[in-house]
Amino acid sequence: MTANMMQKLILGSSSIYRQNLLKRLGIPFSTLSPDIDESRLDGEHAESYIERITKAKAAALVTQLEDDCILITSDQCATFAEDIIGKPHSADKAIAQLKRFSGQTVTFLTGLYLLNTRTQQERYILSRYKVTFRELSDAEIQRYVAIEAPLDCAGSFKCEGLGVALFAKMEGNDPTSLEGLPLIETSKSLRQLGLDPLA
Repeated sequence: MTANMMQKLILGSSSIYRQNLLKRLGIPFSTLSPDIDESRLDGEHAESYIERITKAKAAALVTQLEDDCILITSDQCATFAEDIIGKPHSADKAIAQLKRFSGQTVTFLTGLYLLNTRTQQERYILSRYKVTFRELSDAEIQRYVAIEAPLDCAGSFKCEGLGVALFAKMEGNDPTSLEGLPLIETSKSLRQLGLDPLA
């Protein structure tokens, strides 16, 4: 193991989805949970919102970091018809979201920010991924929400589970971005900041 591999990796997220994704890279990491106001500003575009929140999570954690670590933060939203689609938090709202998406395409924006506290290098990437839903019946939507309860997922589905049955097609460079953490870009950024998952 190289000296760079000894640098600590911190995931600034309490999301079990992001934690499970990062585990795939095989690098030990610890987690911190940022406490920030994630309200959208008046007139704020989705891309600007995601970048601001992703970086704000990191800024909220900087004082808790050691001098020799790499911090990862991320945020995601779904966009449809110029609206930002959040987490439904209730079955009724999940059903309403999926009814709205039936036969339509939803774009997911995932922000990724990395900071190397040793070198002060930083990287920000915005990953886009599109999901086109097939025409869904009310019964299918209700059954899906009852089975998988995607109440804490933007867009009201879990693509890593039964949610794929809702789709007509998926388009993008990195399907893991849809789950909340784009691992291709994460791996690339880690290499550029001196922490190679394959070293």
